[in-house]
Amino acid sequence: MTMIEVRKQAGFTLVEIMITMLLSLVLGIAIVTVFVNNSHSFNQDDNVLRMQDDARYALQQIAFDLSMAGHYAELLSPANVVQDAGLAIGTDCGPAAVPNWSYLTTQPATGASLSLIALDNVTSAQVVAGHSCFGGGEVAEGTDVVSIKRVAGAESTVLRNGGIYLRTNGTVGLLFRSPLMGAPTIPIAVPRTEWEYRPSIYYIRQFANTPGDNTPTLCRKVLAGAGPSMITECIATGIEDMQFEYGIDTSGDGNPNAYVSAPALADLQNVVSARIFLLARTTDIDTRHANQKTYSLSNAPDYTPADSFHRRVFSTTVAIQNIRSMNMMGF
Repeated sequence: MTMIEVRKQAGFTLVEIMITMLLSLVLGIAIVTVFVNNSHSFNQDDNVLRMQDDARYALQQIAFDLSMAGHYAELLSPANVVQDAGLAIGTDCGPAAVPNWSYLTTQPATGASLSLIALDNVTSAQVVAGHSCFGGGEVAEGTDVVSIKRVAGAESTVLRNGGIYLRTNGTVGLLFRSPLMGAPTIPIAVPRTEWEYRPSIYYIRQFANTPGDNTPTLCRKVLAGAGPSMITECIATGIEDMQFEYGIDTSGDGNPNAYVSAPALADLQNVVSARIFLLARTTDIDTRHANQKTYSLSNAPDYTPADSFHRRVFSTTVAIQNIRSMNMMGF
């Protein structure tokens, strides 16, 4: 007779099951915590990197435009630019009493160059009075505004219909809308070249897409469209403040003797460089971050935001070669 051995099989006790469940719960909480922290860190790193990329791009755009201020191709003096009789503009952007201001390269009364115009720590009323294409409340008060007039860095081989161009032979220049209709106001003898005219006005807008969204944005007014008109073109979100200091050459040697934040038009006839300061912030808040830092930019009041946005100051110095060259040649 075969004997069958029967073994007693023991299962988990209630205590063991409870301990296993507790350990699983602790492990699960740890995994979720690590995931949440890593996700938060990734999102904030991405947020800060986007802020830095936008600010560097904005600084690059402003610096390039400033360095080209007063560039009128081979034409050494902006006083020799003549507007064609057929030149018109849909929406201008100067003082209301000065027609076609956007096309003016010199001030009619004094002959002073209008290649660079600076407004320091502006109010809304000040901007609207100086630049008619701005709406009330569009510009962030307490920031700087700069107007730059120049032509493109390379001559145009194909002229765009409706585009504004400077035709010059180095002695005189004609500012006209392409294509020319009829005889030009003044003939430009050959050899001659044509360069696209590119005025711009940089400023900080109080919103990104719609008024009230409270996302400060670096924008500029540029000449575009069929009119053409001075229209808004936004460059980078999160730019909260913009300040400039202008290097003025008072000795005539082409080097800055002093940097001023609120130069008069007479000072800007002798500008040779500029310092640019941008205060950038992230577009999204960091709920774990309390920003108690104080930021100082040029002559703007110190700013302590006390919120949850990350911020950083960006700055650079740029030489303004063309105005300096005109000064050294006695123009």
